[in-house]
Amino acid sequence: MLASSNDAEFDEKAFRAEVREFVHQHLDSGTRAKVENGIYLQKHDYVDWQKALRRKGWFGGAWPRAAGGHDWTVQQEHAFLQECAIHAAPMIIPYGVNMLGPVLYTFGNDEQKKKYLPGILESDTWWCQGYSEPNAGSDLAALKTTAVRDGDHYVVNGTKMWTTEAHWADMMHCLVRTNATGRKQEGISFLLIDMKTPGISIEPIITIDGVHHTNQTFFDNVRVPVENLVGQEGNGWKIAKFLLSRERSFIADTGNKIRMMGQIKATVAKRAPLLDALQRTLQAERLAKIEVDLATLLALENHYIDEWMSGHDDGIGASVLKVRGTEVLQSMTEFWRDAQGPYGACYDAALRASGDGLSSDLPWVQASAATYHYLYGRCWSIFGGANEIQRNLIAAALLRG
Repeated sequence: MLASSNDAEFDEKAFRAEVREFVHQHLDSGTRAKVENGIYLQKHDYVDWQKALRRKGWFGGAWPRAAGGHDWTVQQEHAFLQECAIHAAPMIIPYGVNMLGPVLYTFGNDEQKKKYLPGILESDTWWCQGYSEPNAGSDLAALKTTAVRDGDHYVVNGTKMWTTEAHWADMMHCLVRTNATGRKQEGISFLLIDMKTPGISIEPIITIDGVHHTNQTFFDNVRVPVENLVGQEGNGWKIAKFLLSRERSFIADTGNKIRMMGQIKATVAKRAPLLDALQRTLQAERLAKIEVDLATLLALENHYIDEWMSGHDDGIGASVLKVRGTEVLQSMTEFWRDAQGPYGACYDAALRASGDGLSSDLPWVQASAATYHYLYGRCWSIFGGANEIQRNLIAAALLRG
């Protein structure tokens, strides 16, 4: 079944059942165990799963048919992503298929589409995103990485911050400043940069969970062919806003939260006999609250999907989901860690990264998974646009009426 917007009627229930069956049949058991236990996935875990999805025809399903996709609607894409996450499939790495792909088939020229879209769909080219800088994160328009035209090349100098998985990447889609005069948004352009180009260096950043996810990337007179400019010079801000709207649309990540809620309940049930009556009552109250919060988030997400399906977009839906999804995740992971009791203080970053002892039933090993999600959950307030900035966008939209 290749559900598409051209189907006479989309049977969501049947499609979800098909996705569940596919995950159970085709997801490597070792990869599933890593996801369930909060083990850091390696590049091949993601690539192998994405290639399996591509063979089925589901990777890039939301792309238009002319670009190699199946014209999935927002409803179909949401059902697919949610079911995969519920059943412990790796997340779809968004930088190529969900971010750059739509940029290229919307703004790219024919040569760029022909050169880059197949590698994205087949997961043969790994992309990273060069947006944030040390002093230009939430205020992205303040970026200072420059690209100066020199014949048939741009010469790029500067640095990018928080370049997730740049150490795995073949290519980067990058915002650069090509003009320093006028409004700062008007001087930004969108470049595609080969990560093997001389002058690029990558320094790892070890985050609070003790794992190497992200990096700082430096550019020292990096020469990028002019044909790697997407759109026109100075058009990068428009492209960036388009791309960020794609990034935030499903950032509520409700499938993973549904699976996590099951794990939380299992922890509570296992440790309940160790608590006294008052502790059980207080814990039950906290659990009830996060269950209500998750149910409300699911209802909110479904509301916005219905709005988007009917062609209505108030411009703030993705920002609302981003903020509320982060808040729910962080309250869930904090409760899950607390529910582990004294073992919630146990954390071994090397174990989380290597997977050694994955099958152990020792309480501290199991608790370490909850602590990992608690620690990694802190970054959700920041990436995809800091929550404080999203609240400003929401307030501005509401005040404009």
